[in-house]
Amino acid sequence: MPGKGKRWMLAKHFDGFPKESDMRLEEFDIPELKEGEILMEAEYISVDPYMRPYSAKAPLNTLMIGQQVAKVIESRNADFPVGTWALPLTGWTTHSVSDGKNLMKAPPLPEEIPRSYTIGSLGMTGVTAYFGLLDVSDPKPGETVLVSGAAGAVGNVVGQIAKIKGCRVIGSAGSEEKCEYLKELGFDEVFNYKTTPNLDAKLKELAPDGIDVYFDNVGGEFAATAILNMKIGGRISCCGSISGYNLKEKQLLPSLFGVMVTNHLKMQGFNVMQYMTRWAEAVTQLSKWINEGKLKVREHRTDGFENMFKAFTDLFTGANTGKAIVKV
Repeated sequence: MPGKGKRWMLAKHFDGFPKESDMRLEEFDIPELKEGEILMEAEYISVDPYMRPYSAKAPLNTLMIGQQVAKVIESRNADFPVGTWALPLTGWTTHSVSDGKNLMKAPPLPEEIPRSYTIGSLGMTGVTAYFGLLDVSDPKPGETVLVSGAAGAVGNVVGQIAKIKGCRVIGSAGSEEKCEYLKELGFDEVFNYKTTPNLDAKLKELAPDGIDVYFDNVGGEFAATAILNMKIGGRISCCGSISGYNLKEKQLLPSLFGVMVTNHLKMQGFNVMQYMTRWAEAVTQLSKWINEGKLKVREHRTDGFENMFKAFTDLFTGANTGKAIVKV
């Protein structure tokens, strides 16, 4: 079966906003399988903001990182027969070979749930939201939860879980259209941070008694202002800092340590990979909420493997609402 595949390679490390010349789209020869190996063909590939900072540590002329939904099309491994759906972390490539070790099979899904959800709300995105909110910040019914980047892949799931848990949820987004989407999801208060002249005043207006839980997807000045508006005993889940990913110079922010001490705040960074042993727990509960209509899913789909780079940079211009995926 060997033939040709396509892949996106990291030609240069990004300096500021990513340029297409930083990447190289090339063909490659698919190798013959050895005993115990499988060949997978990608159906959907995820694009996520974390790829920007993580790629800075990657050697040049290597595959751009990322997860995909892929089908086994040739197998010399009895544990992964032809037709098996898997979730390889093989990056931006149409075809990949694996020995099956540490390879996660896609969970069985009802017919009405698209397979793409397994790299979104039923995959890394949903698991990040689930544990990042519930395990790190442990919100209680009646508490006020603020979510930045709330219309994004992780943020919209965080807000919906917080509502399921009985919280009052405030979400910020970068357009009126996205704010309307958050209202549809049941957020109690939403605002467009791009048209908000004074963020501190806006947070005091929407949360006059302070914020109990802040789920941070953006970092920067927004995060600093949010932290300064936390209640005593507030908790902060540090998930991402997309506002600074493409900056050439470091941001200068006000010192937060005084309010951290005064208000006894808990601030914790986390990585979804630390929850690998509890992955099924999250997916089972997220699936239940989707089936019950409590958790709504929206995807921003780009068609065509050749459009991977555009789908990636769209993340940093606010073009996507919900989970960004590429249909190969």
